[in-house]
Amino acid sequence: MNYFFHLGRYWQFLRLLINKPEKFSIYLKLFFREMDAVGFSSLGIVAITSIFMGAVITIQTVYNLVNPLVPLWAVGVVTRDSIIIEFSPTMISLVLAGKVGSSIASEIGTMRVTEQIDALEIMGINSSGYLVLPKLFAAVLIFPFIVIISMFLGIAGGWVAGDLSGVISSAEFIRGAQDSFVPFNVTFAMIKTVTFGFLIVTISAYQGFYTTGGALEVGQSSTKAVVFSSIMILVFDYILTQLILA
Repeated sequence: MNYFFHLGRYWQFLRLLINKPEKFSIYLKLFFREMDAVGFSSLGIVAITSIFMGAVITIQTVYNLVNPLVPLWAVGVVTRDSIIIEFSPTMISLVLAGKVGSSIASEIGTMRVTEQIDALEIMGINSSGYLVLPKLFAAVLIFPFIVIISMFLGIAGGWVAGDLSGVISSAEFIRGAQDSFVPFNVTFAMIKTVTFGFLIVTISAYQGFYTTGGALEVGQSSTKAVVFSSIMILVFDYILTQLILA
């Protein structure tokens, strides 16, 4: 029953986000600050993850293609589609859930236990909207760009790793990467990314907003934010795949 309680309070929390919004100019200033906090500061870890992810996919695909009837350039096709459809939107979102989600939960949780949120509400400010909406808009806007960068870096990492290790030539990999490209795969990846960004920010903010206690509870809320965000990313990954691709 505790799960139903949190589910109901989560939906109520989402409703409070758009209740009595502040001036647009206030949100705009916060939005640009959050663009850096939730997006640009994550490019480093996203780049490293994407490059090595593409390299591993390429090398493992080559060693698993033992059928002589399958051309070697098919490795490029598998690497490209695996990264675009699944690995970049899902794996990078899991990475962002750990980095961005924990940061959001700890920031808002600290504000709750130090009574800063209570002070905002006393001044007549919609605290949930003021603290969460700029983060939500920033994540929904910037996450797709981060994932697109991840796609390019992942495919490039597979190309370079395959060529340097000698398991597949550059020409064969590029031929496969260009073969039978389906543009809708990118659209599908963007749909997943926007959904995951919404889940990461709202779930993490919810955990932080309803934190009670002190520093220990803030840490627990941060952990719960990462765990529940990761679980819901995997759940909605299956749901969206079933609805759109099945």
